[in-house]
Amino acid sequence: MDNEKYALALAKANLWLESNIDEETRNEIVQLMNNPDELVEAFYSNLEFGTGGLRGIMGAGTNRMNVYVVEMATQGLCNYLHTAFSDFPKRIAISYDSRNNSKKFAFAAADVFASNDFEVFIFDDIRPTPELSYAVRKLKCVSGIMITASHNPKEYNGYKAYGYDGGQYVSPHDVNIIHEVKKIESINDVKKGKNKENIKILSSDFDEQYLQEILNLSMQPQLIRKHAYISLVYTPLHGTGIKMVPIALQRLGFQNVHIVEEQSIADGNFPTTPSPNPEEREALSMAIEKAKQVNADLVFATDPDADRVGIAVKTFNNEFLLLNGNQTAAILTYYILSQLKEKNELKGNEYIVKTIVTTELLTEIAHSFNVQIYDVLTGFKYIAEIIRNNETQKKYICGGEESYGFLVGDYVRDKDAVSACTMIAEVAAWAKEQSKTLWDVLLDIYRQYGYYKEALISITKKGLSGLEEIKQMMNRYRENAPQYLANSKVILIKDYKTQKQKNILTNTEEPIMLPKSDVLQYFTEDGTVVSIRPSGTEPKIKFYVGMKFVFVEPLAQLEQQANDKLLQIKKDLGL
Repeated sequence: MDNEKYALALAKANLWLESNIDEETRNEIVQLMNNPDELVEAFYSNLEFGTGGLRGIMGAGTNRMNVYVVEMATQGLCNYLHTAFSDFPKRIAISYDSRNNSKKFAFAAADVFASNDFEVFIFDDIRPTPELSYAVRKLKCVSGIMITASHNPKEYNGYKAYGYDGGQYVSPHDVNIIHEVKKIESINDVKKGKNKENIKILSSDFDEQYLQEILNLSMQPQLIRKHAYISLVYTPLHGTGIKMVPIALQRLGFQNVHIVEEQSIADGNFPTTPSPNPEEREALSMAIEKAKQVNADLVFATDPDADRVGIAVKTFNNEFLLLNGNQTAAILTYYILSQLKEKNELKGNEYIVKTIVTTELLTEIAHSFNVQIYDVLTGFKYIAEIIRNNETQKKYICGGEESYGFLVGDYVRDKDAVSACTMIAEVAAWAKEQSKTLWDVLLDIYRQYGYYKEALISITKKGLSGLEEIKQMMNRYRENAPQYLANSKVILIKDYKTQKQKNILTNTEEPIMLPKSDVLQYFTEDGTVVSIRPSGTEPKIKFYVGMKFVFVEPLAQLEQQANDKLLQIKKDLGL
């Protein structure tokens, strides 16, 4: 036991005991004092308010998600809004997901905002993150918050902060808010218990406005009517998606939607799945089983705050294949752009957006339709920033990231699993019209553009020594870049920390016009891209590998080539 850490943690715990806290929290702190290690974990440091807000394990303490940490963060945000956005309407929108304590945290934040003279619009029940983003814009709010920890385990909760454009805060506001939140050192610094009349409840009437925006996205309503009985299975994984996804599909005209009833109950304990993460097959297992029973064509699963969607498509013999975020984004992007072209609605000022670690297949698709594509840093807030910067000059079509987030249209400024589900279902109807499945559509895309295969290698290095090791690894990759990856020459290196890209063939350098970030990318002659970045929230270093092959059948042959190549790339990187 580090005596210095324990002394600091004990002092902070005693300050809390001297503050105006509830009896339950007081008792929990007293219990923690009987376990020095747990006391240090809970109180030694403060739960960091990062560029995306708060996220942590729930419990008493300065390093835990609890009502007091939420209130202190909200007070810091209030202080910043008063000074930096004094000319904006003093309005706030708040939503929350199905996690334990989410409603409690949301109404605690509402109390602080109201006590700081803001008019607060808070939903009467759980609602998806994208609807919160929509509410910020629709109600002309200066800011908004969403209480969620996305797809993290049940022990976690979090707090996402949004700007007036409906997107999460970017520079300089994100960093400035962090500074203001850090200034709130005591529970007693928080204003609360005033101006209750400032809090307004948003009911299902508001849902109608959001739903109408989704319905307006449909590009082939006649095909939906023709194939209204295409069989779909949906699971909200005990989250907020149950509020909006089934009704949106029904309103569009889909008449054969099967809900995984066991997972339709909003429950922060997520009792039927070890992880409410639609990236993982286990999270979709109950839905896939139901799909086999009802002979469904397609499976959807949304995470607890319904901003990300995972899908499984029928291949043959009633078997289902999980598509990754890159594949889903490719299908959606191809469908949307092909429909716009068919309708002669591509006028030359359209664009799409992807993150730098998302498949280059999206770049190929965009170029084939003469549509501009932007690359942004990892995080959907950067896609929202591009939309905001271009909204008077160019038309945003869609954008996505490899981590299962996608956004069609610009009425929302964060990833939206509700509209993604409806659009994916529409693509399935379009495929049915051609006697195809979504899997067939993806194969057609591969035939046209080449076979793209992506992989994520994630390495965990625990503790302070682990963080130092990750730092040394990044330094090594910067100073000693490989000349070849899987026998293909590295021809371009992008270093987002120095904001420079070096063309190896011409030995020239150019600036990278993106914010500084600890990310490194290698591009090879054969189209391979390797992106390396430390995780911002975990002691991990991540390697995103994108490979391209000439499409040949059978697909198993390509899969083997890709696996062999990935093994060689790992070897060349010393992994």
